[in-house]
Amino acid sequence: MLLAIVGLTIVAYLPAGSLTASVPPPRYGDASLNWLRVNHGQIVDGSGRKVLLRGFNVDALVSYPKSPPAPLDEMDATLMQRAGFDVVRLGIDWAQLEPERGRIDRTYLERVATVVDLLNRHGLYVVLDMHFRLGWSPRFGYSGAPGWATLPVPNWNPLPQYSWSPSLSPAAFTSDTYFWLSSDWKKEFFSAWQVVATRFKDRSGVAGYDIFNEAHPLPIPPRIFEKSYLWPMFKEAIEAIGAVDSNHLFFVEGILLLSLDTVVVHLKAPNLVYGTHLYEGSLVPPFFTGDPTFLRSRFQQRVKEAAEVPAPLWIGELGYDLTQKTAAGYADAALDEADDLGIGWAWWQWRENRYWGIVDAGGQIVNMDALRHLARPYVIAAPEGVHTGRGDGIRGTLTLRVDRSHKDQPVQIGWSALTLTAGPSVTGTCVTSSHWDATTGRLTLTLDAGVGCQVSLRAA
Repeated sequence: MLLAIVGLTIVAYLPAGSLTASVPPPRYGDASLNWLRVNHGQIVDGSGRKVLLRGFNVDALVSYPKSPPAPLDEMDATLMQRAGFDVVRLGIDWAQLEPERGRIDRTYLERVATVVDLLNRHGLYVVLDMHFRLGWSPRFGYSGAPGWATLPVPNWNPLPQYSWSPSLSPAAFTSDTYFWLSSDWKKEFFSAWQVVATRFKDRSGVAGYDIFNEAHPLPIPPRIFEKSYLWPMFKEAIEAIGAVDSNHLFFVEGILLLSLDTVVVHLKAPNLVYGTHLYEGSLVPPFFTGDPTFLRSRFQQRVKEAAEVPAPLWIGELGYDLTQKTAAGYADAALDEADDLGIGWAWWQWRENRYWGIVDAGGQIVNMDALRHLARPYVIAAPEGVHTGRGDGIRGTLTLRVDRSHKDQPVQIGWSALTLTAGPSVTGTCVTSSHWDATTGRLTLTLDAGVGCQVSLRAA
């Protein structure tokens, strides 16, 4: 036994190594929104402008047997767009996509397409997220794997009063572990992703595919889990999806286990994004009390992990109980870090209960106080040579620094039209024109070629 423990420890701390996913070159077609790709460590559009994806998670299409998910409608898409956001991370369900092994539910796939259409019409990109949660499968409590991808083990929940308790069920625990240890279900999982990718391969409004939500290692030892199972799975998934669709971004995530860091295996693949999550200070202690020091250190750890992949960093989930007195302070501190790092994010979530939703489940109440903090002005797309400071959604301010060597391309800014009586005022000697569209929450600036300056934007 001692020798086995020593052996596992040695394996766990050996260098992580490297993987390469082989994917054919993209074949972009006509686009309603700009096709996105990764270039030199950044998400960029077709003209090479850096793009920030900022918005919300939506779980309208995933399974919650005990609490049906809230729907999504035209009002939701309109509000998100007019608030200046440009992306929705849309959860989809393997359980509903492939309810019987080898049979795809085309009706469900078209439900997904209908929501994608709705969001794209409002200028919102969609990241399709195959959404697993603690509990592995709807059979045991939450979204995730189909019933056929479970093991015949007693479904006993020792702590039913806690939302995370389904993960303690022997049935969920063993089924989850079997997925990672065996190639059996993974083959079907990759095939299901191929069906999704085939349906959306020509849609520029789909930013990309978030392959597996919130993998946790247990009972496989951390470090061994990432090196031997998580990253190899990502490589195989990218190759499977890329075989039918190489036009989109591939989002991979780190592990989610308290504040445990993810061991990264170098993964070479085109259009790769590290879309990991951040809940330290929110769901994971030590909880936020107003000092951003710990939160900043967790952002820096994600930056380190993204650099090791290597891939641009995108925070696919972060959030906070909005009924807490510290909610606004947490949101401000977290988004300050994102602004300083120049990264995008998706807040958890848009429509749920009053604790976590900007809009309540019935679609009647909008938490405008919280939305003001989240809907800070930001640069959606900008050419090289344009640098941005922190946005302020409460005061309505944003400052840009434009280098003289900037590329001659427009700058697009997301700005909430929900609280503006007129377009933002623009001050800057290198700005030749500005156009404000209140219906889309977009401000577009044209810059004078070869001229640099500081641009100050302020709510009128």
